[in-house]
Amino acid sequence: MLCKRYCPSEIFHHNLEHFRLPSELRDPWLCWSTLILSTAFYMVSRHSQELPAILDNATLNVSDRSAHLNALKMNCYALIRLLESFETSQTSLMDLDLGGKGKKARARAAHGFDWEEERQPILQLLTQLLQLDIRHLWNHSIIEEEFVSLVTGCCYRLLENPTINHQKNRPTRDAIACLLGVALTRYNHMLSATVKIIQMLQHFEHLAPVLVAAVSLWATEYGMKSIVGEIVREIGQKCPQELSRDTLGAKGFATFLTELAERVPAILMSSMCILLDLLDGENYVMRNAVLAAMAEMVLQVLNGDQLEEAARDTRDQFLDTLQAHGHDVSSFVRSRVLQLFTRIVQQKALPLTRFQAVVALAVGRLADKSVLVCKNAIQLLASFLANNPFSCKLSDTDLAGPLQKETQKLQEMRAKRQTAAASTVLDPEEEWEAMLPELKSTLQQLLKLPQEEEIAEKIATTETTEAVKGRIHQLLAKASYKRAIILTQEAIGHFQGSEPFSHMDPEESEETTFLNLLGSIFKGPAASTQEKNPQGSAENMGPGQTDCKDKPSASEPETSRGKDALVKQEMLVQYLQDAYSFSLKITEAISIISKMMYENTTTVVQEVIEFFVMAFQFGVPQALFGVRRMLPLIWSKEPGVREAVLNAYRQLYLNPKGDSARAKAQALIQNLSLLLVDASVGTIQCLEEILCEFVQKNELKPAVIQLLWERATEKVPCSALERCSSVMLLGMMARGKPEIVGSNLDTLVNIGLDEKLPQDYRLAQQVCRAIANISDRRKPSLDKRHPPFRLPQEHRLFERLQEMVIKGFVHPDPLWIPFKEVAVTLIYQLAEGPEGICAQILQGCAKQALEKLEEKSNPQDDPKETPMLSTFLLMNLLSLAGDVALQQLIHLEHAVSGELCRRRVLREEQEHKTKESKQNVSTETTMEEEMGLVGATADDTEAELIRSICEMELLDGKQVLAAFVPLLLKVCNNPGLYSSPELCAAASLALGKFCMISATFCDSQLRLLFTMLEKSSLPVLRSNIMIVTGDLAIRFPNLVDPWTPHLYARLRDPAQQVRKTAGLVMTHLILKDMVKVKGQVSEMAVLLIDPVPQIAALAKNFFNELSHKGNAIYNLLPDIISRLSDPEGGVEEESFHTIMKQLLSYITKDKQTESLVEKLCQRFRTARTERQYRDLAYCMSQLPFTERGLRKMLDNFDCFGDKLSDESIFSVFLSVVSKLRRGAKPEGKAIIDEFEQKLRACHTRGLDAIEELEIGQGSSQKTPSAKKQSAVTRHQHLTSAASDNDFVTPEPRRTTRRHPNTQQRTTKKKPRIVFSSDESSEEELSAEMTEDETPKKTTPIRRASTRRHRS
Repeated sequence: MLCKRYCPSEIFHHNLEHFRLPSELRDPWLCWSTLILSTAFYMVSRHSQELPAILDNATLNVSDRSAHLNALKMNCYALIRLLESFETSQTSLMDLDLGGKGKKARARAAHGFDWEEERQPILQLLTQLLQLDIRHLWNHSIIEEEFVSLVTGCCYRLLENPTINHQKNRPTRDAIACLLGVALTRYNHMLSATVKIIQMLQHFEHLAPVLVAAVSLWATEYGMKSIVGEIVREIGQKCPQELSRDTLGAKGFATFLTELAERVPAILMSSMCILLDLLDGENYVMRNAVLAAMAEMVLQVLNGDQLEEAARDTRDQFLDTLQAHGHDVSSFVRSRVLQLFTRIVQQKALPLTRFQAVVALAVGRLADKSVLVCKNAIQLLASFLANNPFSCKLSDTDLAGPLQKETQKLQEMRAKRQTAAASTVLDPEEEWEAMLPELKSTLQQLLKLPQEEEIAEKIATTETTEAVKGRIHQLLAKASYKRAIILTQEAIGHFQGSEPFSHMDPEESEETTFLNLLGSIFKGPAASTQEKNPQGSAENMGPGQTDCKDKPSASEPETSRGKDALVKQEMLVQYLQDAYSFSLKITEAISIISKMMYENTTTVVQEVIEFFVMAFQFGVPQALFGVRRMLPLIWSKEPGVREAVLNAYRQLYLNPKGDSARAKAQALIQNLSLLLVDASVGTIQCLEEILCEFVQKNELKPAVIQLLWERATEKVPCSALERCSSVMLLGMMARGKPEIVGSNLDTLVNIGLDEKLPQDYRLAQQVCRAIANISDRRKPSLDKRHPPFRLPQEHRLFERLQEMVIKGFVHPDPLWIPFKEVAVTLIYQLAEGPEGICAQILQGCAKQALEKLEEKSNPQDDPKETPMLSTFLLMNLLSLAGDVALQQLIHLEHAVSGELCRRRVLREEQEHKTKESKQNVSTETTMEEEMGLVGATADDTEAELIRSICEMELLDGKQVLAAFVPLLLKVCNNPGLYSSPELCAAASLALGKFCMISATFCDSQLRLLFTMLEKSSLPVLRSNIMIVTGDLAIRFPNLVDPWTPHLYARLRDPAQQVRKTAGLVMTHLILKDMVKVKGQVSEMAVLLIDPVPQIAALAKNFFNELSHKGNAIYNLLPDIISRLSDPEGGVEEESFHTIMKQLLSYITKDKQTESLVEKLCQRFRTARTERQYRDLAYCMSQLPFTERGLRKMLDNFDCFGDKLSDESIFSVFLSVVSKLRRGAKPEGKAIIDEFEQKLRACHTRGLDAIEELEIGQGSSQKTPSAKKQSAVTRHQHLTSAASDNDFVTPEPRRTTRRHPNTQQRTTKKKPRIVFSSDESSEEELSAEMTEDETPKKTTPIRRASTRRHRS
């Protein structure tokens, strides 16, 4: 039989009864799997080898053919079923053991062989079998569909394996694709393959890339392009609702279409019309796929300038569709569109005519709510910059000049061409040929009309034939053909015997006669003569004459050259216009992108930084603003943002262009110096941090430092500002490597502190700052065993500083004040015994002031007149005293305290070494613990010593500083006598610095400081005192705490400068927990609507940071709403909406929303005005409602139901309903409908019978109203207490001590301030300090615990 014939001889000898195993298969379990599969494979292989000869045998009878067919079916069935069985067991094995080493060995142990290596030969064998012409084995050469399905079905089952897309299974994938390709080409498998592919895409996510590769192979190698259309048609006919429900299937279809477009875009393009309906579906994944396919076709097929008209139209339609979906409702689609345009721009496939529109689209998307869209819009604009076809320098100011010049030139060329065209005499023959069709039509109409209907042209009796001919010629030239024909008819009747009207040929038709006559009149006699005798007219011309018809041909080269020049000029103007428009769009984008520099999303900030780097490289002038604006990001806590800033400055400044190292160094220094122009202190600090980083990583070449020293020492010619900037840059680099300045200390002293006159205080100031970087300004730590770096008092540096400060004291140079401040700081930082040097400086300056005072006091003058000291001398003296006082305090608390600690540690270590420790381990541990306690006690002792020195000695009458206190107080207490703004500002700052020293002195002068803060008419003075009080609040918080309302009051100061300073100070104090966050924080909220953008941005940043501090904003919102909606001290309604929209955006937790909903509903009962009702309704509309929040609103419906008669309040609540409906679940729609019905019913009932509604709800409102009224009264009383009319020093708070042993003892509770919003539940965190949390000591202060206290 055939089975025996095709089996191996060593297995089947004579019949099935003589069965034995090969020698290598001895395992009783594993042998069967290998045996059966090998047998089936061998049978099919042998059969396929003999089939070609059998199929070519023409004498094969029916029985043999049937036997071979049955054998083929049986063998293939056995092999395929075994293949599927092994594949199923392999998949099950993988499900049980998904990973780990030795998977291949475990699979071999399970089957007896590696199944993944055996699949490919089986598939190749089946492919070879199908490639044979086996149709002759069937009747009528028609292969059964079941046989084809049997063979192809195993391929689809193999594809269902999740590991089929792994790289190691690529041979198997290729074999499957080849087998199915043969089935498609030879066995009409297209319909089944299409259905199967659609099904597999819907259910197997991993198959999309595999099927794309197979379909691409069939379409290109096997010529089956039609299968692409079939698959696309099946996808396009899917119901949009089905795709929106089947997200897995939609994802598979989308991936398939996207990758198929990348492989065979030309084939897919013919089927794109089927997919266009998917752009209107709800599933954004499918929209993205279709748009991506369009982009691939634009990139690969419809790219280039040599496109045909139809291809160009298709490309434009695709680009129009992409642009339209840049405004898609889904942010993912908008983002994808911008990504696709980025690819198109990068590959230079976007037509120039589309540049402006796509750039405008990108600029518009910068304001998108989605962070992802904004990020991709920035990337698209960066790609436009990198691939723009206009110029490497995109400065709109530089482009405006050439554009105007070339536009004017184009206008002149056009005017010149029009003049030339007007002066050019056209050939009459050509004009006649041009007018002949219209003239003939007019003549035919006139000949058909009756003569009496026409208006006759009159001919005067005195007119000659020449005059009439002239009139006819003019009418023809003006295209008045009707009047010319009528006049000709009149002339024929009037001049019957005169030429040319007498020449009438009777054989010609009337139309021809008229046309010939009009032609002879228009073209003139020369034309008619030439027509009659063309040769004669040519012969009569002289040798120097030329035919008039040859003249245009002679001027044709000049005309064509002029036309080409005009076309070139038009192209140039269009190019410049496009470049100018592009630069304007980039400038507009920069102003928007710069505001995104401090977004919370790291990736967006990184894209913004990269964009500004590219814009700066392309010479956009406004990009420098962004480059400077990114400097503060060097302090970012995000490593990615910090590294992005460093990389940006590396690209911009560390790799300048130049032929040599010196040229590069010069360019680098020049670029860095430009950053220092008009730079603020903050900008300089940021740049210093960046340069410090570069120096520490050795990224700055030695040539840069060498050139900076040459410019500083004037070895290289440079200006004074360039010299100063060089010293500044050297000082910045010294922070990274102090030896840069430390090894050249004497050189720096000679540069900036020499004895030449006049003194350059700006250079001297930068020299002092550079020298200050050679020492560590931080407090010494315990692990430092070496003393800090100090220079002796006799060092030349301090001699020069002392001399410059004293000599400059008597000169009214405004730069002396900042110089002496830096000089005093440097002395305390580097000098041994700095207090002695500064005491000498103070004495020297005071002595000079007294000498000046004695010079002005003339003995001959009236002795009653008090001699007056110059204002600038008094200002310099007080400013110097304040600087010395502050630096003395810093020196004691940092340097002296650190040195005491260091010496103590060294002394203890020395004592410990001298002792012989013979204790055991436990004793040693106890001793170490005791030493730790002793160390802590010693720290407290040293701190107390420093504090006592500050309190008792510094401002004691025996000290130098104490001598300036009376003078300082006299100036501050007499603003009318000392009215100079500069003097008052210096005195107030000095007073604040003196107050920093001693708590006693501070307490005695706080009333004076806050009086100046409230009453002074000078914004500069109020701003300075605001800074001073902020510092005092940090140093002595308990002393300043009663004055906190006066700090908040400055947030509404009329001066912009004071508001900004107050905002900065309060931001710092609140975020550092140095002042209590009270209801007065509403003053910070008012700054959100400040007309100055910087102040509004400051307030927004404050609330952004405050939102990260737990429930801070949630706890403050009720008080803020109460104060801002108060008719007496609140804000305008529109401003209230702006503020609350910002603040309520920080409420993101459902629990907070529910609590606020309940509080706001209850607030409706206590509100007094219609405005407050509207404000409360608006606040509720801005909350992120959930179903639970809506239930809370329904529970409290009676609180606001009677207010719904107001149309504006009703519309606000309807907006809440519409917002809830957007993302509502089916089970939640019922409660929404119920709420809306109650709203509408209450609104209508209130309009019809509002009195009845009030009577029905009056009883329920009576009791709560009374309770709330008392709270409102207390609130108003507190507000009035903080007014400026009664400016009294607040008394310190008194707290009642708690006695732990007497629990029954009654204590007087501390009065609690309650606003109308204080209806706190148990879940709300209390902002009030409890009795035992109230500070008992002056310093240090203990902060309130965040734990919940229950009664």
